[in-house]
Amino acid sequence: METNKKACHFCVNNINDVDYKDAQVLRKFINSYMKILPPKRTGTCAWHQRKLATAIKRARIMALMPFTR
Repeated sequence: METNKKACHFCVNNINDVDYKDAQVLRKFINSYMKILPPKRTGTCAWHQRKLATAIKRARIMALMPFTR
């Protein structure tokens, strides 16, 4: 059985810190209900998934992104 793992967007682009002010990038990692997508769906590694979740939550508090519906 072969698994097709996606490459982490942040590792491929050599991004260490996920910026909460970059809402365009963060929108790629949320669904239409504004919920954070799991790493299995997006392909992010565990380290960047934790950074991504924190950045999305900060962007929500700063009113750059909406909260869940």
